[in-house]
Amino acid sequence: MVGEEGAFVLGWDEVLTEEELSTTLKVLCMSEEEFKEYKEQDGWEDDSEEEENSTLSYEALSRLKTPCKKLLYDSVLLTLESYRSDMKAEQDLLNNKEAYEKLSRREQQALHVRYGQKRILHQLLELVH
Repeated sequence: MVGEEGAFVLGWDEVLTEEELSTTLKVLCMSEEEFKEYKEQDGWEDDSEEEENSTLSYEALSRLKTPCKKLLYDSVLLTLESYRSDMKAEQDLLNNKEAYEKLSRREQQALHVRYGQKRILHQLLELVH
């Protein structure tokens, strides 16, 4: 369901792998009876046009049902725990010009990527909390 990488892709304003996330949330938040029906129908073959045309913006995520928001929240926390440092440590390093300049170009780029990822994840936490 989540593709070969096993991860969802989040942008600054919306989920970029919206179909995968939407389907995964629907399945994981189903009751046992709903899941049996889903399997018998081979999924949702005839999704409504409204669902197909809507983007999974962050605003839409904030309107998810409570079980789906809880699942997302817990998933984001687990993802954040997988980092070796927290967002504040990254921000402190970015703000410390002397320490930042001691990093290699590759380390600087990695720092920016990690910090950006953490900012997006913290933004998502706020939306689904």
